[in-house]
Formats: sequence, structure tokens, C-alpha cells
Amino acid sequence: MVNYGSRMSLVGPPPPATTNPMKRLWLDVRHERRVPDPYPPGDTNFSLARARAMVRDPLSVLLGAYERYGPVFTLRVFHERVVFVLGPEANHHVLVSNARNFLWREGHFRELLPLLGDGLLTIDGDFHRRSRRIVLPAFHHERIAAAAELIVEEAQAALARWEDGARLDLYAWTRRVALRIAMRALFGLDPDKQRDLDAAAEFQHALDFYGNDYWMQVARGPGSPFARMLRARAKLDALVFGEITRRRRTGERGEDILSLLLDAEDEDGSRLSDKHVRDQVMTLLFAGHDTTTATVAFMVYELAANREWADRVAAEGARVLGDRPPDAQTLMAGGLPELDLVLDETLRLYPPAWIGPRRSVAPFELCGVRVPGDVPVEYCSWASHRLPDVWDQPHAFRPERFLPEARATLPRGAYVPFGGGSRTCIGMRFGQLEIKVIASLLLREFRLELEPGWRLRIRQTPTIGPRGGMPVRVRRVRSPVGA
Repeated sequence: MVNYGSRMSLVGPPPPATTNPMKRLWLDVRHERRVPDPYPPGDTNFSLARARAMVRDPLSVLLGAYERYGPVFTLRVFHERVVFVLGPEANHHVLVSNARNFLWREGHFRELLPLLGDGLLTIDGDFHRRSRRIVLPAFHHERIAAAAELIVEEAQAALARWEDGARLDLYAWTRRVALRIAMRALFGLDPDKQRDLDAAAEFQHALDFYGNDYWMQVARGPGSPFARMLRARAKLDALVFGEITRRRRTGERGEDILSLLLDAEDEDGSRLSDKHVRDQVMTLLFAGHDTTTATVAFMVYELAANREWADRVAAEGARVLGDRPPDAQTLMAGGLPELDLVLDETLRLYPPAWIGPRRSVAPFELCGVRVPGDVPVEYCSWASHRLPDVWDQPHAFRPERFLPEARATLPRGAYVPFGGGSRTCIGMRFGQLEIKVIASLLLREFRLELEPGWRLRIRQTPTIGPRGGMPVRVRRVRSPVGA
């Protein structure tokens, strides 16, 4: 039985939200009809071509609309009008200065509710603030640093199987590594000992739901992508709730985040229910593994095309670390500044959490444009990071733009790869550490070449990643230590 916790009653979870796609569509249409104020200018006629373009290449659509209408505009996407806000001022308004006027749970991330439940991505208000305070100690500096050895161990083991000249799908490889790290760091489970359930594979099966076209996602019934997602979720729930029950019964704890959440308390003694522990762990697994996977893949893609930066990062690692494994103190204290520049620029070009869907509570004004209340409002870091009036050569890979003197000139809100304000990604530092460990170990011994004729295409689910994987050829540049 799920324990909802006797000490979470002061501020409880929000009411359950409907997952019926037809009901949600009807609610969207009803909301739109009730809006009394005019929407900002934009392309508001129904257009199937625009809807398809938003699925296949949203970046071009949004940059084109920005050029025509400015930083605040409306686009009709499928059945409803959506207000998009781009640029530094818009980002700061939505994320920081007026954040309370925007709801996450009522935005398009509500599609995550069937899988994630009431995790940090899908709740608002006091419940979000209190939940975040309880979860936050899991990501204190000391706990993140303690995970460095685990990350190094998994990355080294995976790289040890690479051979000179081998071909592999880097995106799939990185996904396996990241999922193994997440299973150990979040759940305290050894993936090699889970004989009854391949949790990493089931989680990927659940995530595959969000890679389907819109019309496939709204389908219901046996055999539908939604049904497959629910089956994978049920298997994962059995694992997570079983582990929660076992640890509460035995008192067993480890260094993993699940153990910390079982005993975490707010300042007034509030604790997480079993269901809420499950929802937070699943949310962290979702938010962490795919962002790490995509960022490593995109970084390698850019370094393959900009070999001088790959050599600079490798030389820096050899100079600072020698043959010893990368450590948390060095990586988290800016001890590899060239690697930091490359990571920052990769996140500018390819922010994994590329879109921030919200719903406005009350009318507001932004950049001189009036926006109604109770309408979908979305900021987009991917488009904001490529605005030509903010970034010089916005589509070019130029890590030097993040040197201290250049970074200091950026407008407030210009660079938001992890969101901002009270909703800044709680696992940001853990993810950065993981990416830098993998990248520094990889570049120590290898360079990766893109397959001839292959072209990067980007797919958008809740996060972005290379569509169809990333085929590369492995080139060893030095013998492994001890060989």
C-alpha cells in the first residue's frame, strides 16, 4: 500500500489531472474561447504545415517569427494559440521577476504527468517550494562530490571496451552509461544485479512514448504507445515502491538519493510520502539521464568538427590531471576552464530542456506587448540562445564567447540552459560533473570522427537530442594507462 505520509497534510499535492486527450483538447478550446483580451500579433490561422514544422524544425519557425514580430508573438499550433516569448528580457520575466504568474502544471508539460506524477517538473506554488526544499539536500556540494568516483568508475568501464577503428552509436552508448550512473546514484541499485528487471531498458521504453508523433501520443487502447508506456511505468513502480517498502522496513540506507529522500524533512518536520518519493526519483531520473546523454553527444559532434578545441581540452586535462582520474574538486572548482568553455557553448547551442511551457495566471505586459491571462505561454532557450541581435555568429561553435570578460557583457537572461530562479534545474551541478567526467576521460585516449555523409538532425521530445542516434568511428590517440 502506498503511504501518503501523515506529515504532508499542511500543503498537499495538487488534485489529479486528467490524462484523457480529448478532454484536454476540449479544455484547451474552452480556455481559448473565454480569453477576453486580444493575443499578441502572430500567425494565428490554422495551418497543418506550421504544426508539422513545429514538430520537425521548431527552431526555424520560432526564429522566423521573432524576425517578423519581435520577442512576443502568437502562433497557432494544432488546435490552440500559443504565446511565445524570446530573448533575455522575456526569459528573466518568466523565470525570475514574474515567475509566480506562470504555472507549469497547466502548461504542455502536463503530458509528463502519466509517467512522472507530482515531481518537481509538474507541480507549482507552495507544494513545489516545500518539495524542493526537502529534495535540495540531495544535491548539496558534498553529496555531488561523493558521486564522482561512481561516475568515473562507470565511464572508465564503458570506455575500456572501445577499440581503435570501431564504429558505434555515441548517443546510444552515452544513454547506457548515463542510465547506469542514474540507477546507482538515484536508487543505489547495481544494474548488473537486477536479473528480474532491466530497469534502464524499461525506463527507455517509457520515454519512447514522447518520441512519437502527436497523433500517436493521443491514441489510447491496447497496443498504443500510451499503453506501452503504462506497462513500462508499472514495472518501474513495482521496483521503486518495493525498494521504498524494503528500506522503510529494514532501516537500510545508502549514499543514494532514494535513501536521503526517505528520511528528508522540511524545517517544520514535513516529510515525503512514499508516492512523492517515487515521483521525485522518477523525475530526477527523467531530467538527468537524457540531458546528460544529449549534451555529451552534441559536445562530441562539435568537437569532431572543431578538432582544435578537442586538442585544447585534452591538453588541458593532461596538464592538470596527468594520468589520474578526474576528481570532483578539480571539475567543480573550475580547474579545467577550457572544458568549461566547451560545455557552456554546447549548452548554448543545444540546451537539452529547450522549451519552457507555462500557462499565464493573470494578464501581463512584456516588451511593450500585452498578453492575456490563462493562455499558454512558452519561453524557448534554444531559440533565445541563437538570436542574432544577442549573440554574434549565433549558430557558430565559439567557446571563447564564455571567457569571463565576454560573459560579463551578456544581458541578464540571455543564457538560460538550466532555467532560472526558483525553478533552476536542481540537478544542474550533478549533470555538469557527469558530463565533464565522461568528456575528459574520453578525450584523454580517443577522438571521434563522424561517419561520412551523416548529417545531424535534431528530434524534440521534452528534451532535444540527435534524431536516429549519432554514428561515429573511434580513433585512439594514445594507449590506455597501464597498457
